[in-house]
Amino acid sequence: MTEVIVIGAGVIGLSAALMAQARGLSVTVVDREGPAAGASAGNAGAFAFTDILPLASPGLLRKAPKWLLDPLGPLTIPPAYAVQITPWLYRFWRACSPRAVAASTAAQTALMDLSRAELEPFLAATGTLGMLRKDGNLQVYETEAEFRASLPGWEARTAHGIDFRHMGPEEMAALQPGLSSRFIRGTFTPGWWSIADPLLYVQALADRFRAAGGRIDTAEVTGLSPRDGRVYIRTKVGTLTADRVVLAAGAFSHRIAATLGERIPLETERGYNTTLPLDALDLRCQITFGGHGFVISRLSTGIRVGGAVELGGLSLPPNYRRSEAMLRKAKAFLPALNTEGGRPWMGFRPSLPDSLPAIGRSKASPHIVHAFGHGHLGLTQSAGTARLAADLLTDAAPAINLTPFSPQRF
Repeated sequence: MTEVIVIGAGVIGLSAALMAQARGLSVTVVDREGPAAGASAGNAGAFAFTDILPLASPGLLRKAPKWLLDPLGPLTIPPAYAVQITPWLYRFWRACSPRAVAASTAAQTALMDLSRAELEPFLAATGTLGMLRKDGNLQVYETEAEFRASLPGWEARTAHGIDFRHMGPEEMAALQPGLSSRFIRGTFTPGWWSIADPLLYVQALADRFRAAGGRIDTAEVTGLSPRDGRVYIRTKVGTLTADRVVLAAGAFSHRIAATLGERIPLETERGYNTTLPLDALDLRCQITFGGHGFVISRLSTGIRVGGAVELGGLSLPPNYRRSEAMLRKAKAFLPALNTEGGRPWMGFRPSLPDSLPAIGRSKASPHIVHAFGHGHLGLTQSAGTARLAADLLTDAAPAINLTPFSPQRF
């Protein structure tokens, strides 16, 4: 008899499984494809602990109309999906009020602080500490107006004790040679960490989990039924039972939660990137081109150019022209970049309208724990979320206040 079943073998699910295992629980992971098959494989590799400002914000609302006019720009909604996503967009708009943003920022900061505190001990315990990098992040601006518009966000980070420094062209050139002169300002955050390669990291977590006696099964979960103090997990190949369940199935989580009678407004930020050969550029740190909605990262396996937001659900075919558009811009911004030999990718980032994940017990049963909806911060918040899931599984007091993350808040 399995004590705990974790649904999802991405970075959130496997981190939660390992922390539950460390507390003496018997754990099985079930995933529709296997470890690191989704967004955990193709993200930018950043532990963006300084990224405390929600995506839902007045600043994004000001940029959105211009961005939405460009089908290959930083934010787009395919026409075929526009009607379906309207209710989510209304909730997103409501989450952009100053009061809502302040509450989301405070909650996000608490989860970031916990995640940062938990990360290095977790990496050490799982034998992956050698994959951690602390190269920082450089955010660049093309105009004084763009830089000034960013200052309220940096003031908010100052209030939360986040270290950064603004730079002029000479300092930026010293930090990253070859950056286009079109960028006249920059802000460097040394507390922005990264992992050598997110795919290899999650695969290493899977290996560690199995080595400690855990099992990873491949099956698509179609529903959950709590009954008589246990949870029945329906899959396409049969039914499993467990004392407790963690639902961490990323962009597919809301479909499973719906079988419990829970309507959680999860949408999909479809992220695109291209991974170039490692010698494509001498990249010194991750660079964020905020005005264009993408980043460039140095992994142990290549140079990754990607980001942007396409709110297009789970069923539409990928539009790899978005990857190509980011690659063209990256070449213009870093002229020495060799764009040959790249591998394009698209993945689903599970996003809730207020930019906070759902972490807490299901309303249908205290034996089911939700842990999903991290948007583009899944890797960043994985260790903190795993700690909270383990707290809930063992009936310990959660390390932070979970009220802002309640799955029932909608």
